[in-house]
Amino acid sequence: MNTNGTLPRRTITALVEDKPGVLARVSGMFRRRGFNIASLAVGQSEVPDMSRMTFVVEGDDRTVEQVTKHLHKLIDVVKVSDISEQNIVERELALIRVKTNPQTRSEVMQIVNIFRAGIVDVSGESTIVEVTGNVNKVNSLHKLLEPFGVVEVMRTGTIAMNRGLQTGEKGKKKR
Repeated sequence: MNTNGTLPRRTITALVEDKPGVLARVSGMFRRRGFNIASLAVGQSEVPDMSRMTFVVEGDDRTVEQVTKHLHKLIDVVKVSDISEQNIVERELALIRVKTNPQTRSEVMQIVNIFRAGIVDVSGESTIVEVTGNVNKVNSLHKLLEPFGVVEVMRTGTIAMNRGLQTGEKGKKKR
């Protein structure tokens, strides 16, 4: 457990075949085994017909070991990596709709600028903020905007990759 009493967050990536049903099989495995997914992002990879999944799970080393073992057993999964302890770049995108009016809009814009975020839409009653960064940055901005009235939040989930060039990973099947 962390000093604040929560389980550590761990980042796992998986290279999977890009076919119908793969996401359902992977998420079903998590559900059946009782693992909680704190964040999940899926998208096309650099390898044709392959997608990359990034999972953030809360748990200790044993939990992560079990998750990776069970992922390896799934037929559509080509490669699984626990990158939690590696030198990684991680990002998340969030859109946050905040209640604003002409009197509060400039204050919201100042906060947004401090976070190097952006305003992507303004209406008479609200402003939509776009922020990209690590989970702490997104959470911090969200918390600072709460006093204005956060109406809606949409987050992509964490994506991550190792820093530097990774060689020899051209989608080779592990079997």
